Amino acid sequence: MSSSSRHLSHSDLLQLKRWNTPTIYNGWEQITRHNPGEDAFNIEETRDFMPQMGPMAGYAVTLVIEPSNAAHRQANPRAGEEFRRYIASVPGPKIVVVQDLDKPRVLGSAWGEVSANMFRAMGCVGTITDGAVRDLDEMTNAGFKALARRLCVGHAHVHPVRWGCEVEVFGRKVNPGDLIHADKHGFLVVPPEDQPRLLEAARFMDANECTTVIPAAREGAGRGTEELLAGLEASIAQFSANVKKQFAREGEW
Repeated sequence: MSSSSRHLSHSDLLQLKRWNTPTIYNGWEQITRHNPGEDAFNIEETRDFMPQMGPMAGYAVTLVIEPSNAAHRQANPRAGEEFRRYIASVPGPKIVVVQDLDKPRVLGSAWGEVSANMFRAMGCVGTITDGAVRDLDEMTNAGFKALARRLCVGHAHVHPVRWGCEVEVFGRKVNPGDLIHADKHGFLVVPPEDQPRLLEAARFMDANECTTVIPAAREGAGRGTEELLAGLEASIAQFSANVKKQFAREGEW
């Protein structure tokens, strides 16, 4: 994947990180032709083991592993080197999305202090893996965020099976080049055709909330029931009207 296929600049990605993932979702659902309930975020629960690092945003690079199967190493002894060359060849920032074929068993962690530093040097900002991670403090110190299924004491004997291909993690399919926004709530997968308008849409939806429903709710606290409800109904109507005008379709709230 070349940098010319990217729709967002590094500056835009930094701005996307100013909001949490639900806010980015609110913008995305207004501009996509996909089904927001089925083609968006992780279906299975995942855990953000570095919530203090805030959100991460980057482009997916993908990997499939099966630590329990030693035959992969015998079939392609140089797979590790070839995989790292693939990672290094893709412009950053990148998020390594790892499908672990051993799940739900965990035979060790594919991520720790060494791998975090190594992949951070290649422009990766974090990982989403349906396996395990370890060395949390050291990974955090490397600036490498992780969403994973669980923690683990030991390392896995990881050998790449496939890479640069479609993977499925936490019930969500991810393709190389998909834009990912992730935080403690989970992760959102944004296909290439939805990326150009994402920042503008998220910015608009955040401002729309902050100028309609939220202030009406806070200002209405302590008022009589009828006055409170009237204010809320008016603000909800204004919120929806703003969405309809901005995106030329009926907004849902």
